[in-house]
Amino acid sequence: MRRKKSAIKNNRMRQIQAALRDTNILLREFRAPLFWFSFAILGGGFLYEYLARQYNEPIGSLIEAIYIVLTITFLQPPNRDFPSHLFLQLFHFIMPVIGLIVLAQGLADFGSLFFNRKSRNKEWEMAVASTLQNHVVLVGLGHLGYRVALKLHEIGEPLAVIEFNTDADAVTIIKKIGVPVIHDDATRPTILESANIKKARAIVLATQNDALNLQVALKARTLNPDIQVVIRIFDDDFAHALHDQFGFIALSATEMAAPVFAAAASGSDITHPISVEGQLLSLARLTISANAPFSNKTVGYLEDNYHLSIVLHRRDGSSEMHPKDVTPLQKGDVIAILGGPEQLNRILQDNG
Repeated sequence: MRRKKSAIKNNRMRQIQAALRDTNILLREFRAPLFWFSFAILGGGFLYEYLARQYNEPIGSLIEAIYIVLTITFLQPPNRDFPSHLFLQLFHFIMPVIGLIVLAQGLADFGSLFFNRKSRNKEWEMAVASTLQNHVVLVGLGHLGYRVALKLHEIGEPLAVIEFNTDADAVTIIKKIGVPVIHDDATRPTILESANIKKARAIVLATQNDALNLQVALKARTLNPDIQVVIRIFDDDFAHALHDQFGFIALSATEMAAPVFAAAASGSDITHPISVEGQLLSLARLTISANAPFSNKTVGYLEDNYHLSIVLHRRDGSSEMHPKDVTPLQKGDVIAILGGPEQLNRILQDNG
């Protein structure tokens, strides 16, 4: 419950940060109209003051001239007599037109975009994704990617998704749970950067195209050399080769379940699965957290309740292979556990 409340609070903070960042982007886009409006007011003030002195019209100072130009731009009377010279009279007709064309149009566009963010859905999703740090970037919302996204959200991992197919039914569902989804091509470095790839902890490539997955993985490593890469590869031999050469966690989609993809993306060390009599088994390393329900319990308790096997227990630099059932477990202990995808996902989720 505490973790869920924390996730809701963090999500709200990200929404606020995204709104501020998106507004800042809009303000930067509004700089041109604002610049030209300021130029027209200041330039008009200088010209008005110069002409007033040339034709002996009463004028106190340059500041007063700028004030006169500003007030007549908004169709306000300047609290002085109407000028007698034609050139100065023209200011009262030309400046309101300039104000309407330059500033009013800019303000209308800004207001429309600011209060109707849905019309700028892609930019808004990018703004939300840019607020994430130490998060997971998921590429592909197909059958596997969708399940991985749900699992990562379930275990409380901050997540940003890149999906090229804007018609995917999964997109709507993933957005409803508060995950930003960027509709674009993940092979473009700018799109990866919009998902804040440089501050991401891991990237999961879950499309059905091996070549595309590998291409995005290499670009992600270029932008963030420390990022953990979890990649879907259909060919088992190729998956092992990628792990050996690049250090990628390359998993065969034909053998892996979504929970193990999520576990790998969450930062846990986990081996490639093996099939034993049709049962998928992986070995994972886990550091026990203070909030884990099995902290201060025993090895036997953990194995009985999670249906796992603990093959190694390490504390204070001392390791024990196949620890006894009565061996106590404490915060900071490192254990190696052998189990199936669902069991590993459960214990990793509980460990937080």
